[in-house]
Amino acid sequence: MKKLIVFCCCLFSLSAMAQPSTDIYLFDLSVKAGNVVLTKPRNATSHPGYDNQPFFHATQPVLYYTSSAEGGRTDLKSYNYRTALTKQITATPEREYSPTLTEDQQFLSCIIQRDNGQQDLGKYPLAGGPPVVLIDNLKVGYHAWADQTRLLMFVLATPVSELHFHDLATGRDTIIARNIGRSLKRIPNQSAISFLEHAPDGTWLIRRFDTQTQAVTTLAPALTGAEDVAWTSNGLMLMSNGEQIYSRKPGSGQNWQPVTLKGAMPTLKKMSRLAINAANDKLAVVVEE
Repeated sequence: MKKLIVFCCCLFSLSAMAQPSTDIYLFDLSVKAGNVVLTKPRNATSHPGYDNQPFFHATQPVLYYTSSAEGGRTDLKSYNYRTALTKQITATPEREYSPTLTEDQQFLSCIIQRDNGQQDLGKYPLAGGPPVVLIDNLKVGYHAWADQTRLLMFVLATPVSELHFHDLATGRDTIIARNIGRSLKRIPNQSAISFLEHAPDGTWLIRRFDTQTQAVTTLAPALTGAEDVAWTSNGLMLMSNGEQIYSRKPGSGQNWQPVTLKGAMPTLKKMSRLAINAANDKLAVVVEE
């Protein structure tokens, strides 16, 4: 438990060491009869330093991510995987993390880390302009939208991290779980968001939060050595233990199965965060440079 607290604090502490050097690789993804096949890997962020936290646009061929600038500060960028064009979205004296498209597709919500250690949840207009601060009374680390006003948030708290369900329209804030992980993902075709929670024995469990009833249920044990999950449109979960990517269908009775890699593959080190686009044909994977 103490290790988890230290890890989470280091992710967002201004006194922490520099972010690791990472890149984001894109794969072509296909799912047939429950089998996941990955082909045509390419580096989408060939840039020295930290490129991480991928998030796909809901309807456009665009991948958003966090990228380090000079001096270790981070900004938000986008990569169009049809045109191979990279665009700078923010260039601020603050540090932005965890870009997430809002439900109206007009903003990128993100964590805004300030020099005094404060971490606000804000949103930047995709058309350009200053951010709108949404939450400034909690130290938010990660978030996922349930709809236009409600969201789940990983909150840095004492003694352990907390999962908050927050309604911006009413200001109502409810703690759903404690001792959770960073991965908060909408489950396709459901009014639900998945999260990871530490079990008493120290292992991770993948849990499901129903955004309508607020019920929490367990889906499956997480893959050993993994803490980031992504969902295909037909309900498969993908995770990586750093060396290989695996898939699993909740409730199927099957264990984690390695995905199929076809064609020439580069050596990918320490694979971690995963993201899948809405069209279910692209997978983003964060790897160590």
